[in-house]
Amino acid sequence: MNALDGKLALAISNSVVQCTREYTGRGPTKARTTIGDDIIVTKIEDTLTRGERSLADSGKGEMVTDIRRCFQTTMREELVSRVEGITGRTVVAFMSDNHIEPDIGVEIFVMESQSGDGHVSAR
Repeated sequence: MNALDGKLALAISNSVVQCTREYTGRGPTKARTTIGDDIIVTKIEDTLTRGERSLADSGKGEMVTDIRRCFQTTMREELVSRVEGITGRTVVAFMSDNHIEPDIGVEIFVMESQSGDGHVSAR
């Protein structure tokens, strides 16, 4: 990873943490972003709020993942906008998911091809 990618990765990680905190009341304590040619993946850890952790600990993990999916749907537009603003590139697809134990989530941004043709190509 070059210095520019490192700065972009840090900016994206910080933005994902900040956005998550704004929407859920608590942000993850760890985030790491990996940048590829046409994909950006942010792995977040220690994401659950105290209430979500209590639900998960009492056997309601499925309810917690459903709640997280609702947050992710609500945050989608904001996260995409932030990543596009940081990178100067268009996000063509966004996927997000959470895992309860261990407490890990991912935010995946598929970027428009650098060639500008709008196609995502397999390599």
